[in-house]
Amino acid sequence: MGKLVIQKYGGTSVGTTDKIKNVANRIKSYYEKGNKVVVVVSAMGHTTDELLDLAERVNPNPSKRELDMLLSTGEQVSISLLAMALEAIHVPAQSFTGAQVRIMTDGNFSNAKIQAIDDSKIRKALDEGKVAIVAGFQGIDQEENITTLGRGGSDTTAVALAAALKADECEIYTDVDGVFTADPNKVAGAKMHEKISYDEMLELASLGAGVLHSRSVELAKNYDVVIHVRSSFHSNPGTLVVSEEKLVEKVTVSGVTIKKEEARITIPDVPDKPGIAADLFGALAEEDIIVDVIVQTSPENGKNDISFTIPRKAIRNATPILENFCQRHQTGKMQINDKIAIVSAVGVGMKSHVGVASRMFKALAENNINIEMITTSEIKISCVIPEEQGQTALKAIHAAFINNN
Repeated sequence: MGKLVIQKYGGTSVGTTDKIKNVANRIKSYYEKGNKVVVVVSAMGHTTDELLDLAERVNPNPSKRELDMLLSTGEQVSISLLAMALEAIHVPAQSFTGAQVRIMTDGNFSNAKIQAIDDSKIRKALDEGKVAIVAGFQGIDQEENITTLGRGGSDTTAVALAAALKADECEIYTDVDGVFTADPNKVAGAKMHEKISYDEMLELASLGAGVLHSRSVELAKNYDVVIHVRSSFHSNPGTLVVSEEKLVEKVTVSGVTIKKEEARITIPDVPDKPGIAADLFGALAEEDIIVDVIVQTSPENGKNDISFTIPRKAIRNATPILENFCQRHQTGKMQINDKIAIVSAVGVGMKSHVGVASRMFKALAENNINIEMITTSEIKISCVIPEEQGQTALKAIHAAFINNN
């Protein structure tokens, strides 16, 4: 009895016609074993970036609706080419856009969330013995506008389909072998995990590890979908992302990350009274500006300083909001530092091990790296440091925890 398998192939996996043919041959090997296969595909290579560049040339500030209309075309090219490649090797296939499958989303253009999936067309194609190929990264809202799920959204499409179809497997194919303790391109000696928990992967994804999209991990955890992250260039096993209960060994630190595209905002002399923080961060939230690390000093003379980090690309949209806040509350002059990095250590083992923070701080101190801000959770410690010391910090923390385990 065959399985129902969801496979997702990223842009690098389908970046050329030769790579698309290789993907088709891999799918054929699954299909010939009697499996039902649903494939989710991203746009080829750097297509999305190229489309964004085209948009920039025409209009530096296009509406998000029209941008979604443009960006969704990249996956349409991929799904049709892959269907053709499968037909050429005698595997029946049918391609679907997000709209055709009726992947229903909210109306938040460029960062939409999936609300429901009508799986009837996919099931019909599978019952007819076809491989169903679905465009990742996209859906439609209630008004039938095309929406996109944000960068990395094809991962989310794959996991959502796995949950909706109650698939036996959900394989995410990428250009790396699996999930590593750090980016192997940045840290020599980074080790690949056989298994990692949803919570660890969720933290790593949100902290800059580019292997999986954080929303896809969140979905997988909610619906108990086991994700198999593996390379599209060979058939070796990769990393299973599973519930914490399925982990045999819970290491203290399972991964170290660095996030560089961040900026630190400091607003001095903020009145110390109820509702101030809600006013500030509520205004930013209304513009979909993500705030990460937040530090507030102890009040002195009825005032305190508030520092927080936001994505560097959000500075332009955040600036008028922050200037308005400063003017209304008569604060000191806002300061922006866009030369920072956030280094983090993540691991479910932190729950049961003491001294993790001191070990991390010691590793940074031994390399003369000053910590500007700190934030922690049950399984994470993050430090804001000068950007130019980011790579040194990453290697130092990895050496302190992973190499010495």
